[in-house]
Amino acid sequence: MLQAIMVFTMVASCTETTQSDNLTPPSFDPDGEAEDPLVVANRLLVSGEYDLALDSFARAALDQGMTSEILTGMGTANLGLKQLKPAETLLRRAVEEDPEWSVAWNNLGVLLIEKGEYPEAAQVFRRAFALDNGESDAILDNLRLALAKMENPVNTTPEEQEYTLEQQGDGQFTLRKLPEPEPEQ
Repeated sequence: MLQAIMVFTMVASCTETTQSDNLTPPSFDPDGEAEDPLVVANRLLVSGEYDLALDSFARAALDQGMTSEILTGMGTANLGLKQLKPAETLLRRAVEEDPEWSVAWNNLGVLLIEKGEYPEAAQVFRRAFALDNGESDAILDNLRLALAKMENPVNTTPEEQEYTLEQQGDGQFTLRKLPEPEPEQ
């Protein structure tokens, strides 16, 4: 019981992106069959319901423990809520837990861009791109953005950025930082 409370408390401050091939909203099952909380969390994450996704990731953590996928999902949800410190903590734990998972590295890179840490973000995206064998356009776009920011940081004030979740072929979701609009001339 104490472990469950500790996991729930830890999860409540974290987020992640997760894997799911089915993006339909959760439904009511009259037979009482519960939907996998990880699947529900991923659907909520995709729909932008970050608070609810965190709750569902916490339920999944109670069943599965704090896996890299759950840590990444919680970190991503916190990033969506603009809670950068808990997001960074969770995403760094996720890459420590599974250093071969490109999605966790990519989402950490998005967080670093949000914080204005472009050189580290570029390194993280390079690693994610290599781990993904260069197959993800989202990771490549994020790497290009980090490199462009390193070369020409237009301003140093943090901006409200938008992200999009992109489903990869294996059912995993990768965050893509939407490019900034071109300045008007």
